[in-house]
Amino acid sequence: MILEELSTYAKVRVAADKKVLSLKDLKIKVNHLPKGDFRFENALKRKSIAIICEVKKASPSKGIISEDFPFVRIAKEFEHSGADCLSVLTEPKWFLGSDEILKEIRSAVTLPILRKDFTIDDYQIYQAKLLGADAILLICSLLDTPVLKHYLAICNQLGLSALVEAHNKDEIISAIAAGARMIGVNNRNLKDFTVDLSNSVNLRNTIPKDILFVAESGILTVNDAINLIKIGADALLIGEAMMKSEDKKAFIDEIKREGSIYEN
Repeated sequence: MILEELSTYAKVRVAADKKVLSLKDLKIKVNHLPKGDFRFENALKRKSIAIICEVKKASPSKGIISEDFPFVRIAKEFEHSGADCLSVLTEPKWFLGSDEILKEIRSAVTLPILRKDFTIDDYQIYQAKLLGADAILLICSLLDTPVLKHYLAICNQLGLSALVEAHNKDEIISAIAAGARMIGVNNRNLKDFTVDLSNSVNLRNTIPKDILFVAESGILTVNDAINLIKIGADALLIGEAMMKSEDKKAFIDEIKREGSIYEN
């Protein structure tokens, strides 16, 4: 099961990182930084649909997405094309990401950035803050409600946003109970990697209107995006299709233009 492997490997990575910089010393570094202002979630709080463009070289389901992967150029292109936020993969084994990629992108763009990784330890939250991320990903399949609540409390102390990712009704209930302000419905099943856009449609009404609803995965066309906007998505996280688009600005412009007709 790939999600369990990702989680197990994340624990190995955190243990190695702690040998280089202890949690105590990491916290000292973070305490010298200004508190964040939740700019990621604030960027999604607008009338028009928000687009989160994902910067990633590879994925377990699709393999290599970008052979040469000029990630800074890609991030700048997303910014200039009208993206509202970025999602940057830092998982190194299956997604071929790295912390250094995030740091370089952070220095090159002004957009809010989500650190897309598999959070299984307090350490990674402080680490994300030090790297310059504005938000982290918390996956309900990996974290029970008390742990989610604990991680969200750390995020709130640091001024970081948290995208809490769910795939079914029970996980959404857990996210709400933990205090999530942003819930991402993943249309990709992380256990077998099948994709079904109707997952967002079926789960939409389980998410209160005062919680930001982000539709994730499987958005390949403008029509896919429009169908999710129709059901009330506040934001769309688009990865592979945006990475492979030859005219990213036209893609984003069309989604926002066509989507504005159907916004609630």
